[in-house]
Amino acid sequence: MNAHLWTWAPDTWWTLFLHFLSLSLMAIGGAITLIPDMHRRLVEDLGLLTDTDFTSAIALAQAAPGPNVLFVGLMGWYGGGLGGALASMLGIMVPSTAVALAFSRWVATRREQIGVRAFQMGMAPVTVGLLLATGWLLLPGIEHPRALVLSAVVAVLVWRTRVPLIWLVGAGGVLGALGWV
Repeated sequence: MNAHLWTWAPDTWWTLFLHFLSLSLMAIGGAITLIPDMHRRLVEDLGLLTDTDFTSAIALAQAAPGPNVLFVGLMGWYGGGLGGALASMLGIMVPSTAVALAFSRWVATRREQIGVRAFQMGMAPVTVGLLLATGWLLLPGIEHPRALVLSAVVAVLVWRTRVPLIWLVGAGGVLGALGWV
């Protein structure tokens, strides 16, 4: 459901703020790793967004220049207008920013301790697993074989080459505009 720009919906704003606030503290690897939970809550449980709104928010934010987290603001916009966008961005940014700042200062003074190094090494597979879960959720279905092929080709190119990501995004946009996917 698309909200009007000036819709007064404090209950929705509060719901968005609290949801993204709780997710913010779990966003190891960035907000993009939490897309499966965002989808479950915003689309399936609350019905604030449609599947199309959800995937459009992610695609638009990823194609736009700027921080990766822009899709959260778009989800808030689709679910609660301007107030929803502000509530979502505050919810996702404030706690994680405060924790990241405090933790980075703490780690900088203890970088050589074995526990700090072990934690950093242990978080790498967690981040990879969360990114794979995100990719699985956004992967096109079997009813779109061309999109599956394109997804596989892009995954291999990202993994095995140094092709700039912006070129891959652009190529995907061109193929979509031409009706290939």
